[in-house]
Amino acid sequence: MTEDATPDIAVRKVKSAVRTVELLEYLAERHDDPARLREISDALGMPRSSAHALLRTLVGEGWVRSDPTGTLYGIGIRALLVGTSYLDSDPYLPLITPFLEDLRSQLDETFHLGRLDGTDVVYLATRESKQYLRTSNRVGRRLPAYATSLGKVLLAERFGTDRDEHIPSALKRLTPQTITDRAALDRALDEVRVRGYARDDEENTDGLRCFAVPLRYCRPAQDAISASVPVDRLTPQRERDIVDALRTIGDKVSRVVRPLASGDRWFAS
Repeated sequence: MTEDATPDIAVRKVKSAVRTVELLEYLAERHDDPARLREISDALGMPRSSAHALLRTLVGEGWVRSDPTGTLYGIGIRALLVGTSYLDSDPYLPLITPFLEDLRSQLDETFHLGRLDGTDVVYLATRESKQYLRTSNRVGRRLPAYATSLGKVLLAERFGTDRDEHIPSALKRLTPQTITDRAALDRALDEVRVRGYARDDEENTDGLRCFAVPLRYCRPAQDAISASVPVDRLTPQRERDIVDALRTIGDKVSRVVRPLASGDRWFAS
C-alpha cells in the first residue's frame, strides 16, 4: 500500500461513519414508523446495495431491528442503551429534575428540560401533568429550536454567526402558526431577550401553548425549562402564574448548578 492511498482509506472510513450516524438518526426520527430499504436509500441519497449492507451490519449488532420478513427497519435496542447512558452520566439532571417536580406539584402542568443541539432542542427530562395523559414520552425527542419555546429562549441568547449555526436555512412549517420567515423570527427572538422568557403559540403542536426560561449556569445558556399547557384551559392569569414560577425556579436552578458548570469542560465559558 502506498502512502498516497492511506488518506483515501481514511476518508472512506469517515464517510462510512457519517452514513451510519445519518441512518440511525433517520430511523430514530420515525419513532414507531418503520422504514423500507427504498425509503432509507432515497432519504439518505445512498445506493440501495450500500444501504442494505449497512442495515444488515447494524441489525447484527443490535443498533437496528427488522421485522420477520427483513423488509422493515427501525431503531434498535442498543441505541436506547446509549441514550440512557447519556442521561445517566449527565451531572446536571439529578440537580434539575427535583425542581421540575416542584413545578408540577405547584401548578400541575407538564414541564420539560431541553438542551440545544445543533438546530434542534433535545428533551432530556419531562414531568407530566396529572390532568391529562400524553400518548408518547418526550424524553429524547428532537424538535427544531425555532419552533419551540425552549429553543427560542436559547436562540435569543445568541447573536450573529453563533445564532445562525442553530437555525436552518429553510424554516419548515410544523403547524399553521410556525414562524417560517427568518426576519420575523429574529424580531421574535429580540422580543424574547427583552421579555426574559419565550413562548410558542401552537407553533409545533396544535392546541398547545408553551413558555420557557433559560438556565444561565453557563453563557450562553445551553439548557432551558418550559411549561406546556393546552390552549383551551389557559387564562391570562394562569399564564402569569406559570411564567412567574418558571422565572423563580430558573433563577434557583442557575444558582445551584453554576458552581458545578463553571468547572465543567463541556459548559464552561
